[in-house]
Amino acid sequence: MSVRWVLANILRDELSSRGIRSLSDDEYKEIAGAIFARIAEFELELAAIDFGPPRRPTRQ
Repeated sequence: MSVRWVLANILRDELSSRGIRSLSDDEYKEIAGAIFARIAEFELELAAIDFGPPRRPTRQ
């Protein structure tokens, strides 16, 4: 069982509990894949940010 499949099922259950039942299983899987892609992009953006301690200005 893949994580994508698990996410698709969670998404289906959550949307169904809110009255949305018009998507196919393939659409849920496609949305789950898009969510993973967006998370991966977000992780790359966070990795690019320097979270170290503030740097003191250097004297010249």
